[in-house]
Amino acid sequence: MSETTWLRADCARCVGLCCVAPAFAASADFAQDKPAGRPCPQLRADSRCGIHTELRQRGYPGCVVFDCFGAGQRVSQVTYPGRDWRDDPATAAGMFAAFAVARPLHELLWYLTEALTLTPDGPLRDQLRAARDVTDALTAGTPEELTSVDVDAHRGRVNPLLSAASEAARAGTGGTDRRGAMLVGANLRGTDLVGANLRGAMLVGADLRGADLRRADVTGVDLRGADLRGANLSSTLFLHQSQLEAARGDRHTALPNRLRRPGHWAGPSPTPARRPGTPGRERRPRR
Repeated sequence: MSETTWLRADCARCVGLCCVAPAFAASADFAQDKPAGRPCPQLRADSRCGIHTELRQRGYPGCVVFDCFGAGQRVSQVTYPGRDWRDDPATAAGMFAAFAVARPLHELLWYLTEALTLTPDGPLRDQLRAARDVTDALTAGTPEELTSVDVDAHRGRVNPLLSAASEAARAGTGGTDRRGAMLVGANLRGTDLVGANLRGAMLVGADLRGADLRRADVTGVDLRGADLRGANLSSTLFLHQSQLEAARGDRHTALPNRLRRPGHWAGPSPTPARRPGTPGRERRPRR
């Protein structure tokens, strides 16, 4: 199963599971409360969002930054092929439970796939590939098999491999260790974060204008409202699209080729980032 098919959300092949299965609490991310298992009032009969192009303006930025990593179409097309919770209410609870397990497994698949692109041939790459195959097999089980998966235990087995891949990819950069750091609203403007370990850090509302984040590990980093104008993320490790959607940036923010510039980013930056190949502390050779 290709990454394009299974690790990127394809709402056209899903039955709106992310708009029904989870619970939403009225907050800055969601305009109203929604209990688990109840369809969002914006969900249309064709499983599309009725305000998709206006989600931010209508008070639903949390929907914009949510990423199922392809779990929605996996459950809709593989776990429950050809079935819809609307037409077959008896399957609804099972589908929602399956989605709750498939989503974190697909997120792990995405990270393992990324790690494989960073890791040269050798024992670690073999372990990553094996872990990816096991994870993919878990997502392909029957509804009963899928909902019986202990996601936390499986994540505990996979995370050391992802950490090892990160360490190898950052080797030689001299990056600082800021794992789990509480950096909410921090002034990090222009900071050299090349090769930094930022796994699990809280960077909500942080000022990262002009910061150099090449080869920094941003696994699980919360970038909601962070200012990335002019920052250099051209080779940032484990950066995914939903993190960019949650942040602010501009045309001077350097991104990996595999990611797109969010539509709400606008305006020039007063401190454009260095481009790959210009002087900086990152040492090559050798995401």
